[in-house]
Amino acid sequence: MQKRRRKWIGLLLLAAAFGALAGCAPDPSQFKPVDPNGGIWDRFFVYPLTVALDAFNELIGSYGLSILVVTVIIRLLLLPLTIKQMKSSKAMQALQPELKRLQEKYRNNQQKLQEETMKLFQKHNVNPMSGCLPLLIQLPVLIAFYQSIMRNQHIAESDFLWMQLGQPDPWIVLPALAALTTYLQSIATGMGDNPQTRVMLFVMPVMIFVLAYQFPAALSLYWVYSNLFSMVQYYFLSDKYRAKKQEG
Repeated sequence: MQKRRRKWIGLLLLAAAFGALAGCAPDPSQFKPVDPNGGIWDRFFVYPLTVALDAFNELIGSYGLSILVVTVIIRLLLLPLTIKQMKSSKAMQALQPELKRLQEKYRNNQQKLQEETMKLFQKHNVNPMSGCLPLLIQLPVLIAFYQSIMRNQHIAESDFLWMQLGQPDPWIVLPALAALTTYLQSIATGMGDNPQTRVMLFVMPVMIFVLAYQFPAALSLYWVYSNLFSMVQYYFLSDKYRAKKQEG
């Protein structure tokens, strides 16, 4: 019972973080221009993203594609964390037989089960919640992306495909893609194999859809790009790919 309660508390905290993100959304007129000499947030988060988006737009001629380039750069910077997450996920999968044995042995003593489970994790240096870390680390990036879009009139007024990047997707295509790719990315990264994070497999796509429905299309575009990059990245880092490469 305590284990389940702790899992739902973690889920609620993550939902609250997304709620805070959603709460930053509404009227663009409330935002001041990005100040490169301002506080820590503007100087180290919003301004670098704004400069990067503008620079790649001048080079490529499209803010929609500029977001793609910046997304790839961000995900490459997060690559060490992603590799660590994959190792932890594999370790969790390897521990599943032992975890099932403990659950069977201490099924009538939840406190003892919790203690032995934690000992097992510590023994093998496994963090069961590490699968959520890349998502949590991306939250400041998402907020900074949002502000760099809404505080840059050129981005907010730019068009890409059928969308205006500063407004939500009128056809709800991007929110649906964001939710779908979030689900597929969770499957690809093995989130469903971990009982500690399995509930997130279904909750996260719903959260992402709700956010993408009301957020500027540019932010939803970033999320779709990021999910697609993750799936490709996990494919090339997976054991199955390495095995195929060795066979070839």
